[in-house]
Amino acid sequence: MTKLPLPFLEIPLPLLLILLLISIPFRVNSQSQNTEQAILLGLKQQWGDPPSIQSWNSSSSPCKWPEIECAEGSVTGIFLQNINITKKIPSTICDLKNLTFLDLSYNFIPGEFPKVLYNCSKLQYLDLSQNYFVGPIPEDIYRIQPLQYIDLGANNFSGNIPKGIGNMTELKTLKLYQNQFNGTWPKEIGNLANLEVLSMPYNDKFVPTALPEEFGRLRKLTFLWMRSSNLIGQIPDYFSNFSSLEHLDLAKNNLVGAIPSGLFLIKSLKFVFLFANRLSGEIPSSIEASTSLEKLDVSANNLNGSISEGVGKLRNLTVLLLFENQLTGEIPKSIGQLPLIDFQVFRNKLSGTLPPELGMHSKLEAFDVSENQLSGQLPEHLCDGGALQGLVAFSNNLSGEVPKWVGNCPNLRIVRLEGNNFSGEVPSGLWTLFNLSTLMLSDNLFSGGLPSKLASNLSRVEIRDNRFSGEIPVGISSWVQLVVFDARNNWLSGKIPAELTSLSHLDSLFLGGNQLSGELPSEIISWKLLTTLDLSRNKLSGQIPGVIGSLPHLNYLDLSHNQLSGEIPSEFGNLMLNSLNLSYNQLSGKIPDQLNNLAYENSFLNNSNLCVGSPILGLPSCYTKTRDSNNNKMPSIYLAMILVLVLVVLLVTVLLSLCKLSDYRRKKHQRNLAIWKLTSFQRLNFTDLNILSNLTENNIIGSGGSGKVYRIPTDHPGQFVAVKSICNNKTLDHKLEKEFLAEVEILGTIRHSNIVKLLCCISSENSKLLVYEYMENHSLDRWLHGKKRKSSTGMNSVHQMVLNWPRRLQIAIGTAQGLSYMHHDCSPPIIHRDVKSSNILLDSEFKASIADFGLAKMLEKQGESRTMSAVAGSFGYFAPEYAYITKVNEKIDVYSFGIVLLELVTGREPNDEDMNLAEWALRHSSEGKSITDALDDEIKELCYLEEMTMVFKLGLKCTSKLPANRPSMREILQILCWCSPPRAYTVKKKGSDFDVAPLLGSVSSNYKINREDVDSLV
Repeated sequence: MTKLPLPFLEIPLPLLLILLLISIPFRVNSQSQNTEQAILLGLKQQWGDPPSIQSWNSSSSPCKWPEIECAEGSVTGIFLQNINITKKIPSTICDLKNLTFLDLSYNFIPGEFPKVLYNCSKLQYLDLSQNYFVGPIPEDIYRIQPLQYIDLGANNFSGNIPKGIGNMTELKTLKLYQNQFNGTWPKEIGNLANLEVLSMPYNDKFVPTALPEEFGRLRKLTFLWMRSSNLIGQIPDYFSNFSSLEHLDLAKNNLVGAIPSGLFLIKSLKFVFLFANRLSGEIPSSIEASTSLEKLDVSANNLNGSISEGVGKLRNLTVLLLFENQLTGEIPKSIGQLPLIDFQVFRNKLSGTLPPELGMHSKLEAFDVSENQLSGQLPEHLCDGGALQGLVAFSNNLSGEVPKWVGNCPNLRIVRLEGNNFSGEVPSGLWTLFNLSTLMLSDNLFSGGLPSKLASNLSRVEIRDNRFSGEIPVGISSWVQLVVFDARNNWLSGKIPAELTSLSHLDSLFLGGNQLSGELPSEIISWKLLTTLDLSRNKLSGQIPGVIGSLPHLNYLDLSHNQLSGEIPSEFGNLMLNSLNLSYNQLSGKIPDQLNNLAYENSFLNNSNLCVGSPILGLPSCYTKTRDSNNNKMPSIYLAMILVLVLVVLLVTVLLSLCKLSDYRRKKHQRNLAIWKLTSFQRLNFTDLNILSNLTENNIIGSGGSGKVYRIPTDHPGQFVAVKSICNNKTLDHKLEKEFLAEVEILGTIRHSNIVKLLCCISSENSKLLVYEYMENHSLDRWLHGKKRKSSTGMNSVHQMVLNWPRRLQIAIGTAQGLSYMHHDCSPPIIHRDVKSSNILLDSEFKASIADFGLAKMLEKQGESRTMSAVAGSFGYFAPEYAYITKVNEKIDVYSFGIVLLELVTGREPNDEDMNLAEWALRHSSEGKSITDALDDEIKELCYLEEMTMVFKLGLKCTSKLPANRPSMREILQILCWCSPPRAYTVKKKGSDFDVAPLLGSVSSNYKINREDVDSLV
């Protein structure tokens, strides 16, 4: 038996019992920590040993690991954000009995919502945002109790938001932003009486729904974010009862009606974002009560009336954005006394002068009052704080000289004062501001000369339509970063200095409409990036340097209205120009063969000594010998013989026609005896008798040159097919027979969701019927132009509803998918040859399908052209080369699709006014006008401008006069998908992309092509 040490035996028994009781918790904690350590190391192993948590090991306590939080020696929190977890959450995680906080955000965790968390009985904080979760949120999610914070944002959850969320009565924060939900907002959320933060933006697949009345019970809300969530209806009055509300964001929805006056009675309100809705009425005068308001953005709505004087009483307001409304009257002078950092009221109808104290009481950074009717001078204090980065006031009636302070404002990056009545000289310091990148002063009354030095970062200088005079300074070589220089329509004189050619970044140079003289510099080979060169309407002389033909990216060249002489350099044949103008010069000799096509039919006017090798442009042939005038006269006897011959031919033609007509009448009765034959390409739920018996006038829904189109019911109630009858009243001629065979040959062999489905054909000797799937929403043409055509005739419009931009973009993408399949995935490739908006059909969900393949051609091999027997297509959609080529390729369809893109984005018809749509768009762009002005006013919204502008540019690229300049349909499809918002795709976006998206409208860099790739194409 072991003997106890003598001192131990001397300890009194009561004291010994106390010591034993004290030691028990330490043993328990030691055992608990060992268990929790084993659990955590097991989690690490099941997640594949992420490198970020290599510090987790058995030799240290979990409470010392940086990702773990403990209380009283037990694990209570796990924080594993952004460590590249790619596997599911193990069920053992809830063996941590005291787990209260779990943050696994910014990882790649897959699968459905982890129901294993139901066993975490003490969980209060759960963040699973920015992962790869899919499927519906389970209805019994309320079993995770007593949860107070849950963030499931930026995943791919779908279906309805479960009503069971309304049973999580302890919740204070609910975040479900940016998912794929497609139901409606559950009114049960109104049961969350303790809710303080509700964040549900970027859920635009929701069924359009008004804010539920039950949300009015959320009286403790401090933060409500529901941007881009397909909200409709009016802003509810119950917000005035949210006495603790600080942040309200309902932007980018379809809310209508007035802003409730009670909204601004909330004393705690700091941030209000209601932009990009359809709100109307005036800004409530009650706004003066929101004394805590710091940011107010109600831009891009239909607000009218004047700016309330109460706005000037908001002494904490730093951001005021009222742009793109219908506001009138003057800007209250009291607004100048606010501590504004960002002030933007552009594109309204404001008048009067600007508040003189603007900028005096703050560090103003952004100032934009453009496109109004403002007058007077610029305020003197805009840059008092030295922070101003943007001075934008174009398209107003501002006058006087530009204040001297503009030249001493150190952080200015953009100055846009074009379209005013400013006069005098530009402050010298403005030209050389270090941070300045854009200077646009066009359409004013500025005078003086150009500076010899320019700011090192200045890339865009536009000073057209002013009174600048003198020579272009030799020091222009210091303008090293210049990309665009537009000095058209000034009084500049002298020679074009050779130093100008040293600007290697130059993309566009406009010097037309001045008094420049002398010869063109020959060193312009350094303009490797130049795309646009306009030197028209000057006094330039001498020969055109051949080196211009070596500029690899040049696509717009205008040297017209000068005194240039000599021949057009043969090197010009290397250029692929969208626009060329050498008219009104003194040029002579042969035009290079590559320029001798109809794309340049107006490029050589009034150069009397020019000739061509072949008579395409209507100019004299270089090989025609002059003859005596006597030899050019035809003897009268020859004229008489020709006249007799013509009369004989006419008589014979008439006799033959009468014979054929008689033969036709004798055989007419035989048609009714024809036998019908059905050829099926799909499984059918109707018979040929079903079709033939319903070919009545009552079922006609359209007609064209090749026959009529019928809407015919099948044997199944509510189901219809479309039947195209290819015949006419005389006979099925050779042309219609070819169209029928082409349609059957192509549609009978290809399958694609964006190509109309040919179900069968029914034929007889003289009639052919093509039976298609029925498209409920008819053609894109009727949606875009039917309303205008019908209203002009006084009839009811075909479609009262307007196709919004997202839907138009998806139609463009669908059509591009179909054409890309035909061009790149079919063997041999298929050319449609008649792409137009009336041949793009829309089903009940507005999915686009390409129809009418009667003119389509199959190429023999990939990339090979096909001989064209006759001009095909529709007026307004013809590619320019159709008039003179004998072979066709895919670029024919690309041009026609470009017209469709321009229709979608501008709302114009392919042949509006006096020119076709492609010419109008090119002229609009080349004249330097804003693309925004060309967009369809019915759908033009601030949130869509970037996408619409990109598609407009793509339309221009597709309708380039030279086929080689047009992109392929595969490239076009990539660009359109890039333009489409992230909601259309299941592309994973990083957290940083999401965070800046509301501010910058950026697109995730994870798409197949990036912005640089897109810019290089369009």
